[in-house]
Amino acid sequence: MRFFIRRGIFYVITAWAAVTINFFLPRMMPGDPITSLLVKYQGQISPDAIQSLRVLFGLDTQDSLWTQYIDYWGQLFRGDLGISFTFFPVPVNQVLSSSLPWTLGLVGIATILSVLIGTAVGMIIGWRRGTKADAVLPVATFFSAVPYFWFGLIAILLFAVTWKIFPAAKGYQPGLIPGWNWEFISSVMYHGTLPALTIVISSVAGWILGMRNMMVTVGSEDYVTVAQAKGLKERTVMVGYAARNAVLPQVSSFALALGFIVGGTLVMEMVFSYPGIGYVLFQAIGAKDYPLMQGSFLVITLSILVMNMLADVVYAFLDPRTRQEG
Repeated sequence: MRFFIRRGIFYVITAWAAVTINFFLPRMMPGDPITSLLVKYQGQISPDAIQSLRVLFGLDTQDSLWTQYIDYWGQLFRGDLGISFTFFPVPVNQVLSSSLPWTLGLVGIATILSVLIGTAVGMIIGWRRGTKADAVLPVATFFSAVPYFWFGLIAILLFAVTWKIFPAAKGYQPGLIPGWNWEFISSVMYHGTLPALTIVISSVAGWILGMRNMMVTVGSEDYVTVAQAKGLKERTVMVGYAARNAVLPQVSSFALALGFIVGGTLVMEMVFSYPGIGYVLFQAIGAKDYPLMQGSFLVITLSILVMNMLADVVYAFLDPRTRQEG
C-alpha cells in the first residue's frame, strides 16, 4: 500500500508541475496572437481593430501574472480551457474533442499493431538466437534508426506520387460530410493507410529489438533451464517461462507509448496534413494561440502521466518485487 501511496503523491506533484509549466511557458515566448495576425495580413488591420482584438482575446488584462495563474487553475477545475484564437470563437474543448479521435484512431491502432508484431517477432528471434532468425537484427536496427518523417516522405513519393495508390494528405476525401456511413468510413480508412503503415514500419523495429534482448537475457536464467530439464514443450518454456518475464519491460514501454498516442506523431501529422491533435498543436504554436497550446499540452501531459501510473500498477502486480519496501 505504501508503494501506491508514494507513487500517487509523486504523480500529483508531477501533474502540478506540468500544469504550472503549461501556464508560464507560452507567456515566456516572444510575440502574441495579434502580432501573428499583423504578420499574416501585412498591415491590413487598423490600430483601432488591433485594440479591439486585444480586448476580444483577453490580452488587455491588467491582472498580475500570479492572479492569472490562480484564475487558470479555477478554469481547469471548471473544465474550461478557454477560447481558441486560431479557431475563434470555438472553445478549445471543442477543437481538441474533434481532433483527438483522429489521433487515437490512427496512431493508437498503429501503435498496438507495432507492439504486438514487434513483441512476437522479438520473442521468436530472441529464443532462437544464433540461428538464421538473427538476420532480422540488421534490418530492425536500420529501421529503428530512421525517423518517421523520412519514411513518410518516401511513402508519399512512392505510393502517392509515383504509383498513385494512396492519397498524399488529409484524413478523408474533401467534400464528404463526416458521419457513420460506409462512404465516409472507407474514405477515412483509405486516407489513413499510408500514415499508419509509416508508423508501424518505423516503430516495430524498436519493439523487436527490445523483446529480443530481454529474451536473450531471460533465456539464461535458472528457472528456464529447470523448465527445459523437466522436458516441457519448447513452446511452453518459451511463452510461459521466458517470454512471461521478458515482456515486463515491454509493458512499461507500451503504457508510455499509449500516453504518447494522444500527442500523436507530430511530424507524421504535419507530413500527411492529418487532422490530429499533433497537427492542431503545430497550428497553435504558429499562431501563438495560448489557450489551444495549453489545452493541447495539458491533454498530452496528463495522458502520459495516467498511462505511466497504470503501467506502475500493472508492473507491480506482474512483478511483486517492485512493491518491496526499501
